[in-house]
Amino acid sequence: MSMINEAKLLSTQPQTTRFTWLIVALLITLVLLMTLSLATGPSQISYLDSLRYALGFSLDDSDEQLRMMMDTLRIPRVWVALIVGIGMALSATLLQHATRNPLAEPGLLGVNSGAVFSLVVGMTYFSVESSLSMLYWAGAGALFGNFIVLGMAQWLGQQHPLRLILLGVAMSATFGGLANYLLLADQVVLDQFRYWNLGSLASADSQAIYTALPCFALACALTVWLLPSLRLLQFGDTQAQSLGVNSSYCRLGVLVCSTCFTACAIAIAGPIGFVGFLAAFYARCFYPAKLYQQTVLSALFGGVFILIADILARILIQPFELPSGVLLAFVGGPALMWVAGSYSKKILSIQVE
Repeated sequence: MSMINEAKLLSTQPQTTRFTWLIVALLITLVLLMTLSLATGPSQISYLDSLRYALGFSLDDSDEQLRMMMDTLRIPRVWVALIVGIGMALSATLLQHATRNPLAEPGLLGVNSGAVFSLVVGMTYFSVESSLSMLYWAGAGALFGNFIVLGMAQWLGQQHPLRLILLGVAMSATFGGLANYLLLADQVVLDQFRYWNLGSLASADSQAIYTALPCFALACALTVWLLPSLRLLQFGDTQAQSLGVNSSYCRLGVLVCSTCFTACAIAIAGPIGFVGFLAAFYARCFYPAKLYQQTVLSALFGGVFILIADILARILIQPFELPSGVLLAFVGGPALMWVAGSYSKKILSIQVE
């Protein structure tokens, strides 16, 4: 028996080492991208100056303009990118395992569209403008969308991953049509909404971050608490309940987490799609059957992807700027088509160890 245990221990050591090196590589990449993001924009700032400022080194009095630009524009933008990227990645990972559907993602399932429609209602009829009000209205729409998604997932079961996506497309079209109808009646709201709807980090500000951060932190803590139960849920509701897991409470926790993550992202950056799908997909490629590793990797991939998109958005058509959501759609759309075309293969299976 001791020899068997020793063999198991030795077999897990290469996997642990691989995971550790992946985390280190992604963290280094994330830090480099954050520093590059601070140095990217219409006003050129050297990479070294950005790094010095980010590390807290004092600046000369002549660098007051740099200090103002970093504090009011670029540092908040990096924080918003991390909140959006990590939040949407974790939301996608949780939804994929709660629905047992590897294609699940807030943008593809209509959750983002539900949050946007709710926000349009608030902006049109209740003059919603503050960050806190936008968070509440986006949360209400995301909650409604998530409720429909989890209910449909229970009804369809695990054998129909593409049908759930088709229902999400129908939800997105419905919410989008209703939102457009309301916008046509109010030109002022339409002007505010037009650019924001493409998904961009350009309007990032500190007040929005302070408003969203408690909700984001609560969702992250709840995600950590849910992981053991969610892992057991992958064996099926019956077996999970025999092991002491209440599947209804577990899915309710996923509903709350996904709602909080989506509401934070929509309220501060607009509906940026595909980042959650891409992050969860790449995490699952490395660890297809390990939920804990998938969750950590997806969060890091989400931050990396959104920062890359935001940096490219400021570089490609200078002095103008592309919405980050457009760039992610260029990458995420073909990736989704390839994955959906492989639905009969192993890549579309949710595994667990």
